[in-house]
Amino acid sequence: MRRIRFTLAYDGTDFHGWQVQPGLVTIQGVLQEILTRLEGSPIIVHGSGRTDAGVHALGQVAACTMANPLPLPNLQKALNHFLPHAIRVLTVDEADPNFQPRFDALAKTYEYRIARHEVCTPFLRRYVHHFPYPLDEEAFIRAAPGYEGEHNFSTFAAADERDDLDYSKVRTIFRSEAFRADGLLIYRVRGSGFLKHMVRNLVGTLLEVGKGNHQPRDIAEIIASRDRSRGGATAPGSGLFLLSVEYPTSTRPTNG
Repeated sequence: MRRIRFTLAYDGTDFHGWQVQPGLVTIQGVLQEILTRLEGSPIIVHGSGRTDAGVHALGQVAACTMANPLPLPNLQKALNHFLPHAIRVLTVDEADPNFQPRFDALAKTYEYRIARHEVCTPFLRRYVHHFPYPLDEEAFIRAAPGYEGEHNFSTFAAADERDDLDYSKVRTIFRSEAFRADGLLIYRVRGSGFLKHMVRNLVGTLLEVGKGNHQPRDIAEIIASRDRSRGGATAPGSGLFLLSVEYPTSTRPTNG
């Protein structure tokens, strides 16, 4: 048996997120269906995290265990042949047998893209949040670093089926920044991990700052409140990209 590690890119527009859901098309579900066909027996794919419906990835990491001896380059070609064009396997490698994409991750980086043009072209609309309304972008940018540090991020967490298990909502944000690039307003955040809808809620709160409903200095108080009603509305999934996932040296691919 081999532990196989994949790096994936996908356009999440037409999928109901990463996680398998009965009767719905998901990234994990499509991958498992094709790998099961190649293996001839059921395959379970584990990802580094559960991206939401409509969210995209440039560097999602996933892994599965399989017996099929197909050489790795051929496995990659087979997957990309059978997968829909919206999902591409960028790399395939053998990993340590105990590699777990979610629990071994040290950090993840997400980027949120906001189009401020009056008219959003049809070639951009699937990959941005179109927000042509008045916005103090400087206030938005000044507020972004306020999320940095170790905090309880309950204010920015959507209700989760795992809430009854009383999991900690403490996370560490290593870097949180906003800037203008390529005609877009960009928010980029690197952290130890993220709660359900957390990045989209961080963005929604920055938009409230930009609209004048909060000041940049209010971010600390909003975090400390641990009250979801104090945060902004959840920004649309279309603007969000999982850029990369970082792992310890000991979990790096053994070949490929």
